[in-house]
Amino acid sequence: MKLIIDTDPGIDDAMAIAYAHAAPDIDLLGLTTVFGNTHVAQSSRNARYLLNLLGAELPVATGAALPYGAETYRPSAYVHGDEGFGHFTDVPQIGSDHHLPAAAYLVEMARAHRGDLSVCAIGPLTNIADAIRLDSEFLGNLAQLVIMGGAVFCPGNITAHAEANIYHDPQAAAEVLNAEGNIVLVGLDVTLQTLYQAQDFDALAQVSKATGGFLQEISRFYLEFYQNVAGEDGCGLHDSTAVIACTHPHLFEMTETGVQVDVIGDAVGATRAVDVGAKVRVCRDIDGPAVVDLFTAQVASLP
Repeated sequence: MKLIIDTDPGIDDAMAIAYAHAAPDIDLLGLTTVFGNTHVAQSSRNARYLLNLLGAELPVATGAALPYGAETYRPSAYVHGDEGFGHFTDVPQIGSDHHLPAAAYLVEMARAHRGDLSVCAIGPLTNIADAIRLDSEFLGNLAQLVIMGGAVFCPGNITAHAEANIYHDPQAAAEVLNAEGNIVLVGLDVTLQTLYQAQDFDALAQVSKATGGFLQEISRFYLEFYQNVAGEDGCGLHDSTAVIACTHPHLFEMTETGVQVDVIGDAVGATRAVDVGAKVRVCRDIDGPAVVDLFTAQVASLP
């Protein structure tokens, strides 16, 4: 499967990108970056650093710096650290970005690989909305768009109603989820069933010294957040689960429904199942242990 990941690295993004690089059934073509866990310049820097660590010579196209209608943005440093990689803050600048901005790159690649390209969006959906605005055929040119986002049948994680990726640009999310295309929504309904604990990172680092060791290092901050704020003894494989859904849909139970995004009000960012609008396949249940085992097995194969 040809795949582009739209990302805001981000600790769980790093895990997802490492998985995609390792998976034999994924041909990772490039990354596009967006604000979210970090400012977008940090996202691109982190993406290039990670690709270099993985030995993957792939393009990184920088995208949106702000949500629709916003003049400023403050990243979730309390979740991912000031630089996006937890306690690892001295992230070097390696290489340079692709000459096209993210939305134009996505549109170009979708045209070049019409019907064969999947896009997995694991950050706010601003780049995806920009690509749809740039080319009305964008979604139609994709094999599928798989989104890590939403909490359709469960509570949110950044507010009582909203999941973080949707919350950070609800207008973009509303535009994407109201567009016609083959869209899969992988939200908190399933990703919270993929708990990865400190001992799992420790075991991964034992067999994958470079990649697993790096993920173990940056995960410490992330695990501290989950323990101290959420009271969880581990973190969900949020972004990795979305990448796995691209190639292993049989591990998920999905329901087809319209999805409405609240763009104003107290429940801004909420994702609600509705009977109108474009249909989206929403993941409702998951074989969590199988997803965790698959993630571990693939990343463990890396140096």
